Amino acid sequence: MNFLCVASYFKGNRFLERLKADGHAVYLLTVESALKEPWARHACTDVFAVNNFHDRRGLINAVAFLTRFLKFDRIVALDDFDIEVGAHLREHFRMTDTGHGDSAARFFRDKLAMRTKARELGILIPEFCPLFNEHDVKEFLARVPGPWLVKPRSEASAAGIRKVHTPDEALQRIHELGDDRSFHLIEQMVPGDLYHVDSLSENGKVVFAEVNGYWRPLLDVYQGGGVYATRTVPRDRPEVAALREANAKVLSGFGLGWGASHTEFMRAHADGKFYFIETSARVGGANTAEMVEHATGVNLWGEWAALEAARGTNEYRLPRLKQRFGGVVTSLAKQEKPDTSGFSDPEIVYRLDMKHHIGFVVVADTPERVEQLLTSYIDRIGRDFQAVLPGADKVSH
Repeated sequence: MNFLCVASYFKGNRFLERLKADGHAVYLLTVESALKEPWARHACTDVFAVNNFHDRRGLINAVAFLTRFLKFDRIVALDDFDIEVGAHLREHFRMTDTGHGDSAARFFRDKLAMRTKARELGILIPEFCPLFNEHDVKEFLARVPGPWLVKPRSEASAAGIRKVHTPDEALQRIHELGDDRSFHLIEQMVPGDLYHVDSLSENGKVVFAEVNGYWRPLLDVYQGGGVYATRTVPRDRPEVAALREANAKVLSGFGLGWGASHTEFMRAHADGKFYFIETSARVGGANTAEMVEHATGVNLWGEWAALEAARGTNEYRLPRLKQRFGGVVTSLAKQEKPDTSGFSDPEIVYRLDMKHHIGFVVVADTPERVEQLLTSYIDRIGRDFQAVLPGADKVSH
């Protein structure tokens, strides 16, 4: 088949390589600013670029020109920001039987759409309110105890989230948004432990789900600085079964169908219950894929590619699983190219190679060893390498 893969950010080489290895033709469409990144060009029949993906008419014209000479069987968006782009292209070229259209894609990109759908499905979520109507917002602030989070509906990570403590502070922040307020929502902040479930779905059924736990909630790291870390949750713990069940309910109810997803839940300190936070139709970032692969033997990018190729058939087979435990630790670094030679433990299976960053993926036979390594690395990185920048309102590629 012919695959058109769209990506405004450099990621997904393993996806491209798996398609090529399985005999498919890969056409990559990216943006000019990312054209010089080390894409797996050996796996691509051709690579194209447009100025940006924001000009939807220009993007459609570019793809329409390609379709004069090529017939694409699949359009796949590789980055979170491109989910809506891929859906828009499928709608225009009437390919919604091979992936999400505009409305379906919103459940995996728009936080308000996610919450509204979750509430319809009876999935536990924090109390929330859209910012369309002033009366509704004031009623929410009077009814729901603070603090609250004012969130962008379509950003990534914790970018743009503002914590507010009083109704006056909340209304001030909302009014500051001006015409952008309809692109935000407000919800009750639920302090707790944040988990992510990284999974694969085939024909509406979750066929693989790995439960991982963040060291600290992402909002704390993003806005307060610190070292990012996550690790495999021991698979015999009761929360793993509960989170797998909740994840399956979300993805089935939202209609993911086929592909990879990264879904987050908060276990509240107050009541111990799991609250749905957000989901996506892509592989998790920050070296999640490398951690999951070394712990389980499943490369999420490669298996997502295989699932896209198998869409509508019964030809997909999940590889045999390993039962090891992984962890990731990452931080901004003061040094442009940090010297990581002092980190020499044999459990290190991946080293992050990015300017002004330091990071590792570790894997071990026991969760205790992973916990020991991450504890040590977080302390050493914080002492010798860590840099802190203020949180931004938007994610910058």
